[in-house]
Amino acid sequence: MRKALGILALVVGLLPVAGSLFAGGQEIDDDLRPTKRLFPGIGPGLHALHHAANGNFYVLAAPVGVAIFDDKGKQISVIGPPPPAPVTNKSGRSAIAAAVDCDVDAQGNVYVADRSYNLVTEFSPEGKQIRSFPVDSLVSLAVLPNGEIAVTTQQSAHHVVIYSPEGKVVREFGDFESLSSRADLDRMLNVGRVSADPQGHIYFGFSYMPESLVRKFDKSGKAEQDFVFTGVDAYPEASATRKEIDRVETTAEPPVFRQILTAFGVDPVNGDVWMAMHNTLVHFDSEGIRRSEYQVWTVKGLPIDATVIVVEKDRLLIGSDPLGVYEFLRPDRQR
Repeated sequence: MRKALGILALVVGLLPVAGSLFAGGQEIDDDLRPTKRLFPGIGPGLHALHHAANGNFYVLAAPVGVAIFDDKGKQISVIGPPPPAPVTNKSGRSAIAAAVDCDVDAQGNVYVADRSYNLVTEFSPEGKQIRSFPVDSLVSLAVLPNGEIAVTTQQSAHHVVIYSPEGKVVREFGDFESLSSRADLDRMLNVGRVSADPQGHIYFGFSYMPESLVRKFDKSGKAEQDFVFTGVDAYPEASATRKEIDRVETTAEPPVFRQILTAFGVDPVNGDVWMAMHNTLVHFDSEGIRRSEYQVWTVKGLPIDATVIVVEKDRLLIGSDPLGVYEFLRPDRQR
């Protein structure tokens, strides 16, 4: 089923998008410029952004930690203040060292993937450490509606590992895509980030795959849908990556690839997926059909190399390191 869905998405991706303009070898529906910048103190080191059920925004940025803002954009607290702020936890170290991702559950508890400590740590809404469990080589995490934690790493044998709230491995899923005879090369090409929707679906975005790919799984780990960015506009980077795979294949060099998929976000209501390849933004419907494509800029015309995307009812929140977080009116709602 997964292969059939992937082939369908690939074929659909090759079809032109209705109403798009073709210029410079790319099918672009429009340039997107923001209505405003959010959280003006946030910019360099931006890793994650979440708008929680309690109305607060949670922004992970180094070296700030997890900054918490109210629904008006006013900062109300921070978890893991940088040195030389006083250390208050009993272990005698800062609460957060080198976090790469975070998420928030329905109760406002914050979960942090800390690559320096090799820990997934849960904090209370007030910032108190509740518990933690070890995970090596962390890349990203997502909290599921039932309290389980989905984790991706650079070392696991599957794309996603599900942990219980107590830190026990519950299940693993997602078979590696093979593009090489070298195991280390394939492993890097299968590194990615995880997200989840309110219905418990799990999404895995491949960071380095030649054609940008997000795979949707059900809560048990069965692959349901592929979202694939292909076509003329995706060809240059995909071709360059495949040539680099072929070149490195016969050498002893460690694999090093430029990130292709830099961010993705899921509409929590209808399951649409928004994918960013640097400052190119592509909208897919829940069936994997590419609906539109945009270039994303600041008001001053700087490209926003997206690292985070949050999809809301009438707007998109798109952020990059070091430019910060910007609000965009959803173009699919303006037509």
